[in-house]
Amino acid sequence: MKIKTSRDDRVFGVITVFTLIIVMILAIYPLFFSLIASFSSPQAIYQGKVILWPADITFGGYKKIFADKTIWTGYLNGILYTATGTLLNVIFTVPMAYALSRKEFPLGGVYMKIMVFTMYFYGGIIPLYFVVRQLHMLDSIWAVVLPTMISTYNLIIARSYFLGNIPEELKEAAFLDGCGYLGFFFKIALPLSKSLIAVMVLFYAAKQWNSYFEPMIYLNTESKFPLQLVLRTILIDSQNALANSDASTVADKQQLVDLLKYGCVVVSSIPMLIFYPFVQKHFVKGMMVGAVKG
Repeated sequence: MKIKTSRDDRVFGVITVFTLIIVMILAIYPLFFSLIASFSSPQAIYQGKVILWPADITFGGYKKIFADKTIWTGYLNGILYTATGTLLNVIFTVPMAYALSRKEFPLGGVYMKIMVFTMYFYGGIIPLYFVVRQLHMLDSIWAVVLPTMISTYNLIIARSYFLGNIPEELKEAAFLDGCGYLGFFFKIALPLSKSLIAVMVLFYAAKQWNSYFEPMIYLNTESKFPLQLVLRTILIDSQNALANSDASTVADKQQLVDLLKYGCVVVSSIPMLIFYPFVQKHFVKGMMVGAVKG
């Protein structure tokens, strides 16, 4: 049966689609421009020739990036830190969010207020550094993944999801059949939370992969640097070489630095672009349902 729509509904639909197209362009074009600019000569970029397609194609930036052998070590370290950190993030966040969503949990509201308090008041990087040092975790993977093991924002999303999608009636029915709290969580709640887990994995993985500040503070050994820190080092070294160069080579080195900037953006974005489609269908559902009830 064909549903009739009013003129106002059609106008609203057209405006919505047009607005979403504009937002999509604004979100995608910067990354697309970085991609085509990384293959274009800096002169073409300066002259405004690079808009939708590369101009005067060159691979100088990528040759410089991949000529550094530490790039592959950085990739492996980044994958290791991201996989380990995301696994720990999800293992601790999801059960904690479920416990805080249950009304019978003692002092659940108090614990939640304490967690929210940390979003507004933070002790700072210096006390955290002292804690990491006292625990003898400096220059190790644990210094990167453990201090950021639980995100309060993600915890709130997960708690909201459980509040809106795991009804008390379902728990009561399971308990009548002899199911306990652990059994209900692992056999019923978790299988019904695939969308939530996908959202948590994507959020935490993106955060871990793009992180460079924590590794920069806690890691001293170059062979342990993740990709983001390796790319940062390559870029800074190139800028230092530019500052120390003579006038005859300044222009060439400046062009190389510009190419490196765009190339670093592309190289660091590829893994997330490959990973996202696998969780995209769960991501939209999990975000919408988790935002309905808090």
